[in-house]
Amino acid sequence: MLPEEEDPRLFDIGIQLLLQGIYLTYQHDFRDYAVASLRRRVRQAMDRFGCTRLSQLQERILHEPEVFAQALQYFTVQLSDFFRDPDYFKALREEVLPVLKTYPSVKVWVAGCSSGEELWSLAILFHEEGLLARTVFYATDINPEALRQAEAGVYPLDRVARFSTNYRLAGGKASLSDYYVVGYDAAAFDRKLRSQVVFADHSLATDHVFSEVHLVSCRNVLIYFNRTLQQRAIGLFKDALVRRGFLGLGSKETLRFTAHEADFEELLPQQRIYRRR
Repeated sequence: MLPEEEDPRLFDIGIQLLLQGIYLTYQHDFRDYAVASLRRRVRQAMDRFGCTRLSQLQERILHEPEVFAQALQYFTVQLSDFFRDPDYFKALREEVLPVLKTYPSVKVWVAGCSSGEELWSLAILFHEEGLLARTVFYATDINPEALRQAEAGVYPLDRVARFSTNYRLAGGKASLSDYYVVGYDAAAFDRKLRSQVVFADHSLATDHVFSEVHLVSCRNVLIYFNRTLQQRAIGLFKDALVRRGFLGLGSKETLRFTAHEADFEELLPQQRIYRRR
C-alpha cells in the first residue's frame, strides 16, 4: 500500500483532517477551499517545516501556534500586483468612478487584500480622480502577516518596473514614482494614501457583513474556493453593496451559474465588473 504522500486519496483525506483540526483549534475555516490548490500549498508547507509526512505537519500546526501563524501564508492567497489586469482599473476609472463621484462619501471593500498591491492601486486611482479624501477603504484578509505587509506599503524594488508598466496601461495620469520613495532596495508608498484605509481581519468563510459599501473589489480570491464558499462570499458582497453598487472580480471569475447571478447585471463583462440590481 502506498504511503499517504503517494496515495492521492489518502493525502486528500489527510488534508481534510488537517483543515478540520485548524478550524477547531484556531477558528480559521479553510474546509471549503479548492482541494487542487490546497494539495500544492500543503506540500510547500511540509517542505518549509521539514515534514516528510502530512501527519507530522498536522502535529506541529495544531500544537505549536507559532507554526500555525507561519503556515497561514500557505493557506491564503498571496499573489498580487499593482494594477494587475490594467483594463480592470482603466474601466473603473472611466465607467465606475464617475458614478461614485455623485455620492457625498464613498466606501470601498477590498476583500482578500493580501499584501496590499490592489489596495494601493485603488488608492492611487481614487486620488487621481479626486475621490480619495471622501473615500474610506476597508482592506480585509485573514492573514495577519499579509495585513501588516499591506499596511506597511513596502515592496521590493525589482517589482516596481512591472508596477509602472501596469500603471501606464491602466490610464495613470502621472508617474508611479510620484507615489513612493526608494530606500534599501525597496519602494515605500506614500503614507498619505493610507490615511483613508481601515485594515481588519475578516474571513469570507465565517464572518459576516460589517458595513454598507459602494464598491467591492475581490479579485482572484474566489478561484481558490469551492462552489459552496464562492456562493457564501458572493452573498456577503451582495448584502454589503448599496443598491446599484459595484462588484469587481478577477479575470477568471464570474457570477454566471451562481445562485446570485440574478442579483447583478454584467456592467462590463470583459473586465468582470458587475452592478447590483
